[in-house]
Amino acid sequence: MKKIIFAFAFSSLLWTSKASTTHSVEQKKEAIEVNINLTDVKDDQVLVTVKAPKIKTDETIYSLPKTVPGTYSEDDYGKYVADFKAYDAKGNLLTVTKSDDNTWSIKKANTLAKITYLVNDTFDTEKGRGFGKDDVFSPAGTNIDANKNFMLNLHGFVGYFQDKKESPYKVTVTHPANLWGATSMIDKDGSSTTDVFEMPLYSELLENPIMYSKPDYTTFTVDGMDIQIAVYSPTGKFTAESITPEMKTMMTAQKTFLGKINSTKKYTVIIYLSSMAPTDAKGFGALEHPTATTVVMPEMMPKDELVEQLKDIVSHEFFHIVTPLTIHSKEIQYFDYNAPKMSQHLWMYEGVTEYFANLFQINQGLIKEDAFYSRLAEKIESAKAMNDTMPFTTMSANVLTEPYKDQYLNVYQKGALIGMCIDIIIREKSEGKRGILDLMHQLSTEYGVSKPFNDADLFAKITSLTYPEVGEFLTKYVSGPTPIPYYDYLVKVGVTKVTKKTPEGIFLKGQVPYIGVDRSNKEIFIAPDKELNIFYTTLGLKGGDRIVSINDKAYSLDNIYDMISESQKWKENDPISIKIKRDGKEEVIKGAVKFPYIDTDGLEATDSSKATLREAWLKG
Repeated sequence: MKKIIFAFAFSSLLWTSKASTTHSVEQKKEAIEVNINLTDVKDDQVLVTVKAPKIKTDETIYSLPKTVPGTYSEDDYGKYVADFKAYDAKGNLLTVTKSDDNTWSIKKANTLAKITYLVNDTFDTEKGRGFGKDDVFSPAGTNIDANKNFMLNLHGFVGYFQDKKESPYKVTVTHPANLWGATSMIDKDGSSTTDVFEMPLYSELLENPIMYSKPDYTTFTVDGMDIQIAVYSPTGKFTAESITPEMKTMMTAQKTFLGKINSTKKYTVIIYLSSMAPTDAKGFGALEHPTATTVVMPEMMPKDELVEQLKDIVSHEFFHIVTPLTIHSKEIQYFDYNAPKMSQHLWMYEGVTEYFANLFQINQGLIKEDAFYSRLAEKIESAKAMNDTMPFTTMSANVLTEPYKDQYLNVYQKGALIGMCIDIIIREKSEGKRGILDLMHQLSTEYGVSKPFNDADLFAKITSLTYPEVGEFLTKYVSGPTPIPYYDYLVKVGVTKVTKKTPEGIFLKGQVPYIGVDRSNKEIFIAPDKELNIFYTTLGLKGGDRIVSINDKAYSLDNIYDMISESQKWKENDPISIKIKRDGKEEVIKGAVKFPYIDTDGLEATDSSKATLREAWLKG
């Protein structure tokens, strides 16, 4: 999973003022048949009908997941189910007791013929308060927008019988003829209004999201892998065709970087662009699956910024092919959806994945060396803001509860830096011949999609495949409380810390906005309760001023991200003209752009004697 927290941090202010899916269904086992009706949507609810398998006991338990792999949060998908009913073959209602948010107990189960219930979508409930604040993370959520869009993360629609977890599933989706389902599953029905999908296990079904919308997709092949890009853009601002060239370039580079690791033949990227309306998605980022990624981003972003974010997000998710989708522990292989036990190794599942998502870009020439160093420096700075003495393995194993839950986002910062340090150790000890990617190749051979490792054994296995120094690092810095001396490792490849003058944002200072939006008229205003920086004071701008236009381009909530994106292209002393509304009167203020500068820690390659090892690290 990749959770994105950047310019969207000010959205609250704006509104205040595992396995392969190619197996065939085993005919020996009775399939659990499910119908999802997207045609007759009433009160924004979808009817789900489950044909019961043969049950010999007097009581059975049906559940929807409390949590699903990759989310690291308890979301209770059963809370979105209403009007749950159970029937016998004659249509008589059976007694049903709801024991918790996600579980229903059915009496006289040996007479059970079918279950019906209504599903409400999660997008409608999102408040945009961020990770761990009760919202279901949008890429793991569901959407019901009749005749326009249905986001079917199937864990929000389909449950399981406790004693039938190993049963195959046959899911029939009836849908309007004008909507098409983007998925990596194969439709077994030729009808334009009915899709039939068969999966050998509940766990495999849940790893295959479907998005129904007006057909907008592209396909291409990279090194034997068929890739599908599907887009839902509510206003039509973006199309699959408009973003595919960049995606193809990136995914081609990823496949080249990965080499022989290739666990799937088909991969679908499902991109949902939110309108940011009160009942639309507000949790931006992505969730990985063995053959698919679901991505949610705001439609109002400028294209160049959206594409850049998609490149980082999708590349992160794609690298999950390596871990945890290929290399993973028993906690993931035998995941319990309602009483999950979490693995200790988020540093690898998310951290190494995030490291690869950045390393491959410098490795394949997609970014410059300075840009790669800047990314590492930002991660070091961000990691400092987290609890640097909390053992990463402890945080990972307890990530569903406080205080560990609040530290989850460090997997993208310190987790990635753990991967960097291990990579540098291996490069140094092997004189540049091997790195962490070689280690992941070895682990994927040792284990694999259907062979998990024991959590407690992983460090010893990695040490045996690499060097004692790697084992010492893991023990001291990953399972221990000692903060990592990142610069001691970077100096091994000739990269040292330097102090740089860095311009702060004009409209955002980190995650703190200098602007807001009046929801009554969509006007952008300068925050009245902030100490304004030199950009504002030099021009004589004041808190409460309404921004009408900048350099003759009008701005409002509808294109606020265009304004932010344009400001990132400004240079010191560029001429600027801002039309404002102050005390109800319009006036034009002219002047020059002045940036506030702060001292920040940066990284530079300064030791030429380490150039060969550094080149092996970056390009090997």
